[in-house]
Amino acid sequence: MRRRTVTAGNLEDLLQVTAPAQAPEQAAAPTPAAAPPRPEDSSGLRTEFEFELPRGYVDEAGTVHRHGAMRLATARDELRPQIDLRVKENPAYLSVVLLSQVITRIGSITDVHAGVVERMYATDVAFLQDFYRRVNSEGHTRAAVTCPHCEGGFEVDLSGGRLGES
Repeated sequence: MRRRTVTAGNLEDLLQVTAPAQAPEQAAAPTPAAAPPRPEDSSGLRTEFEFELPRGYVDEAGTVHRHGAMRLATARDELRPQIDLRVKENPAYLSVVLLSQVITRIGSITDVHAGVVERMYATDVAFLQDFYRRVNSEGHTRAAVTCPHCEGGFEVDLSGGRLGES
């Protein structure tokens, strides 16, 4: 079996070569630019989840942004960081690159890139990593918890809201 080395320059070529063959009528149609995923597609699948950061992202002007949204990750989202040179030099940087691809907005910031995620507090990055795992592995943002006083079990929604709300 022959292995192929993937670099940033030939990722698109590799994806085209490995893409399934299209029917003739599909091949003739022009491919539209990649549109951002809608919060809910026609089948009712929820593809975007809102969250509230524990501390909040502070921008250059000193404004704190706490509310945001994250979309479901695609296979491409998970493959792209593997070829990023920053990730190759430091594997811990993978989560920064991955989060920057799937976060659609934080407050009024819609251009979320790795530099934005780098400047977040560690508490917020840890929250977003757990949030990413929940929505992409489990498909929801709810967590089962147990009250330490009465031992009663209930669910909380980790996507945000004020303390005490469920």
